[in-house]
Amino acid sequence: MSHWFKKSVVVLISILTFGLVTPTHAFFNENNQLDKSQSKESSIHKEDTKELSPIVEQRISHEDFVQNMINEAEKNAYVKFGDKIKTVIEDEFQKVILPNIQAAIAQTALAFPEDDLSSLTISEVPKYAKSEKIFHIVDSRTQKDILRFHVRRDHPPLEGFYFNFHYHTYHDDFQTHHDLGSIYWDKNTPPQWMSAS
Repeated sequence: MSHWFKKSVVVLISILTFGLVTPTHAFFNENNQLDKSQSKESSIHKEDTKELSPIVEQRISHEDFVQNMINEAEKNAYVKFGDKIKTVIEDEFQKVILPNIQAAIAQTALAFPEDDLSSLTISEVPKYAKSEKIFHIVDSRTQKDILRFHVRRDHPPLEGFYFNFHYHTYHDDFQTHHDLGSIYWDKNTPPQWMSAS
């Protein structure tokens, strides 16, 4: 539009509405409408490309998976033990029990394709001190347990106390105790789980 025509329209609208309504700046700027439509198109195009971009799933090798799980397993075990128990059984736990936990995790991992391993996670240590649970390996997609690692206090007559480490698997609906080993504590009753020194 020509410049004088725009000014005439503004004056005419102002006179007709007694100055209560004035045309917007968009009326004066033809490019403004063009800019808005272009920006809408570009934002729509950006959204389309976001939707079309392939989703890259995190892939993890069996070896990396087992190593990550064993690191988390060790941390969870020490949280479960607490300082009082950890200081006494830590060395034997690392030499005897941890390698057996690693073997159980590695064997189970072979049953899953590498694409599915990233959905397997370790549960948190329970707050309830008397529970046997150390940690569970859970499929985060279904929230179902795959492996359950437990420790219980055994007290055979006249022998003192032992910590019996074992696990259960989803293959038999968690019915069988798969032994990981036992660690002798003492003749005296061990402290509660998660006890600080």
